[in-house]
Amino acid sequence: MPRITVNVDGSSYTDDVQPRTLLVQYLREQLGKVGTVVGCDTSNCGACTVHMDGHSVKSCSVLAVQADGHDVTTVEGLARDGQLHPMQEAFHDNHALQCGFCTPGMIMQALDLLADNPEPDDEQVREGLEGNLCRCTGYQNIVNAVQDAAQRMQPGAGPPMEQAQETSTRTHVAGGQ
Repeated sequence: MPRITVNVDGSSYTDDVQPRTLLVQYLREQLGKVGTVVGCDTSNCGACTVHMDGHSVKSCSVLAVQADGHDVTTVEGLARDGQLHPMQEAFHDNHALQCGFCTPGMIMQALDLLADNPEPDDEQVREGLEGNLCRCTGYQNIVNAVQDAAQRMQPGAGPPMEQAQETSTRTHVAGGQ
């Protein structure tokens, strides 16, 4: 059984995994990162979107062994010291999370979008999120939230998010911890 080491939300994890284990399964079942949602299992909905080395990936289409040696950020890794990330705040304030099923993936994809284009117009937001589906059809509120977050995240718009994270190491061996 392969052994992987992955930095997830600032903590290093070393685990034995089955070669066929998907990253979404590893995050949820072995690490307890249940904010990463299992949606369609076909990479069509985007609910499982996380960042790997700073770029969004659909974790249902990535094997856990492919994440070996990489940095993964989940929606749980965005908040700092009990304070929501500006994107999370904007989704809350703009009622862009109706049932909440798509929210983690939308937030992670929206952050990737803003990293490439910090001031997108509505059409660019819609295009940037096109691989993520909302079951409640709350798209206009989601677009509004991304626009709001873009403003909140502009330099000088507020207190900067801390980039440094404390790290810890945990070793997990099949059959025990």
